[in-house]
Amino acid sequence: MTTIQDLSKLERLNCELFTNAPLAAKHVAHEIAALIRARAEKKKTCVLGLATGSTPVGIYAELVRMHQEEGLSFHNVITFNLDEYYPMQPQELQSYVRFMYEHLFDHIDILKENVNIPDGTIPVDRVMDYCRVYEEKIVESGGIDIQILGIGRTGHIGFNEPGSDETSRTRLITLDSVTRTDAASDFFGAENVPRRAITMGVGTILNAWKIFVLAFGENKGPIVARTVEGEPSPLVPATYLQQHRNVEVLLDPAAASGLTRSKFPWMVESVEWTPEVIRRAVIWLAEKMNKAILKLTDAEYNEEGLQSLLAEYGSAYEINLNVFRYLQATIVGWPAGKPESAKRPGDRPGKFDHIFPKRILCFSPHPDDDVISMGGTLIRLADQGHDVHIAYQTSGNIAVFDEDAIRFAEFAAEFCTAFDIGTQQINSLENHIDEFLKNKQPGQVDSDEVQKLKAIIRRGEARAGARCVGVPNEKTHFLEMPFYETGRVKKKPLADADIQIIVNLLRAQRPHQIYAAGDLSDPHGTHRTCLKAIIKACDTCRDDDWFAETQVLLYRGAWQEWPIHQIEIAVPLSPMEVERKRQAIFKHESQKDRALFPGPDMREFWQRAEARNANTARAYDTLGLAEYAAIEGFVSWDGKWGLDD
Repeated sequence: MTTIQDLSKLERLNCELFTNAPLAAKHVAHEIAALIRARAEKKKTCVLGLATGSTPVGIYAELVRMHQEEGLSFHNVITFNLDEYYPMQPQELQSYVRFMYEHLFDHIDILKENVNIPDGTIPVDRVMDYCRVYEEKIVESGGIDIQILGIGRTGHIGFNEPGSDETSRTRLITLDSVTRTDAASDFFGAENVPRRAITMGVGTILNAWKIFVLAFGENKGPIVARTVEGEPSPLVPATYLQQHRNVEVLLDPAAASGLTRSKFPWMVESVEWTPEVIRRAVIWLAEKMNKAILKLTDAEYNEEGLQSLLAEYGSAYEINLNVFRYLQATIVGWPAGKPESAKRPGDRPGKFDHIFPKRILCFSPHPDDDVISMGGTLIRLADQGHDVHIAYQTSGNIAVFDEDAIRFAEFAAEFCTAFDIGTQQINSLENHIDEFLKNKQPGQVDSDEVQKLKAIIRRGEARAGARCVGVPNEKTHFLEMPFYETGRVKKKPLADADIQIIVNLLRAQRPHQIYAAGDLSDPHGTHRTCLKAIIKACDTCRDDDWFAETQVLLYRGAWQEWPIHQIEIAVPLSPMEVERKRQAIFKHESQKDRALFPGPDMREFWQRAEARNANTARAYDTLGLAEYAAIEGFVSWDGKWGLDD
């Protein structure tokens, strides 16, 4: 039997939810600024414990802004960074020294002698003494006033991996394989990630006066829940934070998605029974009871803590029937609508049914996201006679292995030699590419020639994949948005030029349906930036006469899938369509067998996609709906995504 739980007892750390990451970052930055100013008035120092990675970047940006625009001085600030890879030269792209200066120290008036970052160049026989001195410097400075933390998938804080003791101090540590996998995108492959790091200990962190823990994004949901609601354990070092009296955990809705208050709000408080919350509760109950929705009883609602839902809406039968009918209506074999000639008695009306065929524009952040995430739907749309276009937003060139580039350069040289086409120039280019890649250092930015070659490789694969789902070459568009073209994992901020490219394409195509990636857990944030550009472009076009008849749908699949209660359109796939989708994914040969940036899921992309699509279909079947081989799910863009980070 499920009972209402006391939230204060369930969540062992103080959690604050923010609508987006920038708001959380500004909250922390303003608290830091207030303490700096208060200490300055008293002629005292302020000691900050700082973190690296994408999570605290917003904090540093706001501190820089306050320094430049509001006169916030850092003359009285002493900083200690949590960690550094070992070995690591300070000028390397992945160095935390370089990170801190690029994001903060180069832009403020902090005294250089007050900056302390673990030194990744210390000889290994001197590391232990160095770590002891680092600890002594923290104590001599008066201890850390505010400590900023992120949290890794293993539950590490700093680089305190599972097994770290709560009394541990600054030391050299071996990195967990999961941590190294998660860092692979920064190092252009997991094999290039250092195996060790110097880190503050858990005990050092717990000595701080106040601790801010920030976590954003869907991939942080499970570990946040374990940290906040789980028992303290050395297997999840972040759980030791429960022993600290002054911790704030700052989350966006995605990172909070694993908390009981988010997953099962009816268990912790009185809830507003919106249609989505009702669907979530009923689906949860059906899955828990291992029953079809229409078989759930009043007694089961009462026993599992859903008394208020029953009291508000009457019998279980009526609630069950409403949710069942909603889910049933999401299953759509014609995702862009049927022509009148194909309609049968009992067919439900679709959106803008009077328009057929429709112009379809599918945006793909990378040159394979389209077929991975909605390849089956693209097959349906093309086979059903719609005018389907695919727009590849970025070149995806950084995700090509160097060996593939060498192989294609050799092919190009031999091709030109065989047909006597400019052999001198192509041989010179091949030699350059071969020489550059043989001498390339891990993390080094590719030369312009190599970047172009890798982009060509992915462009060719994209065309082949598109043809496999029925979209010809002339209906593929390669946008090469400027924000992406840095040759590095770190991209430029989204700019007006990026958005204008999308606007121009939208106005040229005037699509009736737009498909965009709502899968925001890719390792380097490109999906998020690409979606933000599309949303801003749609906002620009909102008053255009054609936009009133445009539907914007968001897909997932490469990194995660929509939960059943959120799906608005479920496109069922036959076994033949599943096979055809697989062949389309196989056309992306540079990403097959082993992707350069696999993320936390080590399966090949076709395996991930098939498993997720099959699981969605299985969930529908278990809930009492029709049984299909696979289902691709979509939700509508509601204009409220707020990706302003």
